[in-house]
Amino acid sequence: MTKRAIIGAKVFDGTRMHKDAALLLDDDVFDRILSAKDVPAEYRIIRATGGIILPGFVDLQVNGGGGVMFNDDPSVATLRTMSDAHAKTGTRAFLPTLITDTPDCLRAGVIAVEQAIDAGVPGIIGIHLEGPHLSNAKKGAHDPALIRPMEDADEAFLVDAASRIPNVMVTVAPESVTSEQIRRLAEAEIIVSLGHTDCTYAQARVAFAAGALCVTHLFNAMSQMTAREPGLVGAALDAAGVSAGLIADNIHVHASTMRSALSAKREQDAIFLVTDAMATAGSDITEFTLNGRKVHRVGGRLMLEDGTLAGADLDVASAIKTLVTYAEVSPADALRMATSIPAKVLHASGNVGHFVQGQPANAIHLGESFEYLGTP
Repeated sequence: MTKRAIIGAKVFDGTRMHKDAALLLDDDVFDRILSAKDVPAEYRIIRATGGIILPGFVDLQVNGGGGVMFNDDPSVATLRTMSDAHAKTGTRAFLPTLITDTPDCLRAGVIAVEQAIDAGVPGIIGIHLEGPHLSNAKKGAHDPALIRPMEDADEAFLVDAASRIPNVMVTVAPESVTSEQIRRLAEAEIIVSLGHTDCTYAQARVAFAAGALCVTHLFNAMSQMTAREPGLVGAALDAAGVSAGLIADNIHVHASTMRSALSAKREQDAIFLVTDAMATAGSDITEFTLNGRKVHRVGGRLMLEDGTLAGADLDVASAIKTLVTYAEVSPADALRMATSIPAKVLHASGNVGHFVQGQPANAIHLGESFEYLGTP
């Protein structure tokens, strides 16, 4: 075993920042964090060039990467390509995401994730099924022809998937599922998230009471907060114990809006970063297809032919920089949103999102401007 002490950078443990610290590793296994002046003699000192050492990012919404989309080919080969692409941006744990599609595609995706986990494909910790039980009124880039209410067979499929995969997240609209369905899904330890919905505040609160404890890409493709109808946005910000993903690219959500949402939920540590990444992640491609429709990559935006946003051209490190630079979020808070906060949403988080003694560190190194520098 090779004992190393990494000094010269701040160390973020998933919860708080340590200055003038040393990260002690035995090969890639985390030992402990202590003062840089107290490194034991048996540890070889490695000096980092500033920046921050932290646990790898956790991303609960990843549609593609490396030029491929999970919907196009829900296979282990696709998952390996996605894993490689996102590892190069600092993500060490993610939920491959299938948007609204056919039952055959969803079944193939679950099988592929189960096989990928069995094969040890790095970073795969479950699956996120974003649809098809959504609302056409807030479909976004989802194909309206494939959106439909949840039936008994769909519920049984999800419960079975949760018995085989550590983490199953499903995005649904209250218009397309019943409270009883949500309750049974939650009892099966499925992470039920509300999204792509035009539901009222009252409908959202009923769904939360039934067991939905998350919201998919807050502010996007959902009922907004108005003076007399708070909608899903208002319900998400108001309800204790409800978490929400956020696409922090200053395109999907304005920095001032992010700041207001974070202020409303700050004490709960409940808003986390997602990339909603597409095939473009880790790739220089300029277009791809989504459910047979062409998506263009232009100026940091991914758009269908009609201008509808279709996922995000974003990596987690860039989202952190956006939060710190434009939304006035502290570095420690932004890093929590990329590590330990999304990890809390998972049913089986293991050691992702924070350092655990005796477990693989999966550490990454960020520069002073939050750019990904690699593995320390």
